[in-house]
Amino acid sequence: MIPLPFDAARRASATCGTAEQTSTVVIGSGLSGLAVASELSRRGVESIVVEALECSDSGTMRTVMADAASLAERTELMRLLRGYASAHCLDVRQSTVAEQLSIIGHPALITARLGRKQWAVHTAEGVLLADHVVLTKYPQNELRRFLRAMGVAVGKDLRTTLRTIGLHLIGVGEPLTPTTREIVRQAKLVSDTIATEVPATTQRPAPTAAGITPLSA
Repeated sequence: MIPLPFDAARRASATCGTAEQTSTVVIGSGLSGLAVASELSRRGVESIVVEALECSDSGTMRTVMADAASLAERTELMRLLRGYASAHCLDVRQSTVAEQLSIIGHPALITARLGRKQWAVHTAEGVLLADHVVLTKYPQNELRRFLRAMGVAVGKDLRTTLRTIGLHLIGVGEPLTPTTREIVRQAKLVSDTIATEVPATTQRPAPTAAGITPLSA
């Protein structure tokens, strides 16, 4: 498999007229992806979850969840997240794979919100246009190359740099597989950031019906 390719200077005309628009595209339908999609839903922010293309250069990550209790906690949270996604009709497309990611028509860092979507996620089924993209699996060295291609200075705080262009990471570039609690923490932080930046007119009412609320503080 090849890594998900980036195209920093993709033109807006390259997206088809029937492209779908959403607030956020979450790439990765595993625990991290469902966690952030659920948190966004609770904040009234719409999202589409697609599958991540497997990366041959994703690097090795050591896990710290070898004990039975940690594995059981992870399994239970996954069960709750799937239940939440089903109960609240979250748009999770496990058969749709993200094949290319690009900033629409902007080869340089976007420093202000524009009157159109800034990200295009290309799939075999079509193009998804979004204000924000959340990555749950991707080689950090590829991300840094992508930023350098845009002329973006990459400092020590990669996540802060990415947030300025609406790109967010959960569990990416970490030497250890994040614990369940760390995934929940990161999902909450990313969702809070996106919710504060999404225009109120594009937010839908947060779920009010009784249901599963899997991510406790």
